[in-house]
Amino acid sequence: MLDAIYECQCAVCREGKDRAEWQLHHQMNVFLSRLDEQQRRWYVALESKRIGHGGDTLLSQISGMNVETIRRGRREIDDDLGARPTERIRVAGGGRPAIKKKRQR
Repeated sequence: MLDAIYECQCAVCREGKDRAEWQLHHQMNVFLSRLDEQQRRWYVALESKRIGHGGDTLLSQISGMNVETIRRGRREIDDDLGARPTERIRVAGGGRPAIKKKRQR
């Protein structure tokens, strides 16, 4: 089952759904709902770079992503995704450490 689609919180979209920008923002959020976490970060980062000044804040309102996450995506894009693994979503060693099994007597 798919996650709920985020509803844009920008000033234009809060005015009503009859605006052309609402349609675009809604389509962006539908697209984002189909991507994994790093793909979402990279797509939003590219859109932010395209907009330029103020892009991180606007894309945060549109997508619901944290501004720092968008900035991280821009840094990864600027580094040509060099530090990102190609065969997996997360970097090896990330996440919660394994729980050690209790010794049974």
